Amino acid sequence: MVKFREPGMTEQLSADDWIKQGLKALAKSGFTALKADPLAKAIGVSRGSFYWHFADLGAFHAAVLKRWREIAAEQIIADVEAAGDEPLKALLRRSFGARLDLERAVRNWAAFDAAAQAAVRAIDRRRLDYIEQLLDKRGLDPATAQARAQILYWTFLGFALSGPPVPVARLQGLLDDLLRMISAE
Repeated sequence: MVKFREPGMTEQLSADDWIKQGLKALAKSGFTALKADPLAKAIGVSRGSFYWHFADLGAFHAAVLKRWREIAAEQIIADVEAAGDEPLKALLRRSFGARLDLERAVRNWAAFDAAAQAAVRAIDRRRLDYIEQLLDKRGLDPATAQARAQILYWTFLGFALSGPPVPVARLQGLLDDLLRMISAE
């Protein structure tokens, strides 16, 4: 494999390195930052390295969206399931306690790009199904579980898209209240 790093840099850059840099740029500067030249400059490599790993910008964008779906849904679900804590409570703490710059950036991107919009729809469906499953396991009837999952997810989206973070102590109280409301008969 040909090395594309600038002089003095010895290790090879992988597709994963590019995707990680893309996610950072997306969270910080939005989807317009997902271009080969500015990413190469940020990493300190030539643009040729980008095209070694990705056929074009569309392929790179698809890889970034795929990784976002993995970390924003599948990884969180796996972590919640492995935590040993009550899953719904663990999911609330994890989801509402996270930095959500990337969530906001992808949702903004989806307003302008069909592939990003499809990724957002897919992750929304996956998350809703998982929340519904957790509520079902708590004994709620299917219609109630579905309705409360939707309400809980809308609450998360409102939180994710809102302004400054809520202080930790206040957030914990809000999450406790939310859990009580969702679980109430």
